[in-house]
Amino acid sequence: MFILELTYTVPLERIEALLPAHIAWLEQHYATGAFLASGRKVPRDGGVIIAVAESRSAIEALAATDPFAQAGATEYRITEFIPTTTGPDLAAHRQTLPA
Repeated sequence: MFILELTYTVPLERIEALLPAHIAWLEQHYATGAFLASGRKVPRDGGVIIAVAESRSAIEALAATDPFAQAGATEYRITEFIPTTTGPDLAAHRQTLPA
């Protein structure tokens, strides 16, 4: 599982202009099951996406398709973690630690 932390690199006016394309991109990846949750950071200087993918390289490639990233409007920080404990809604994504 991955946490994708976005940090805006342009003024909010530019973010607002790109937002419809970014939302469409999010919806596309919710539909595939890759994204589990997302939203704005507080204060509004970026956002967070919780995602699943086969590998770090796959999630990096996915992040590169974000209209924000393609426009140079955000930087991504990607953190991989092993979700050994989850709430019931995320039970299908629980993992065990490697031996």
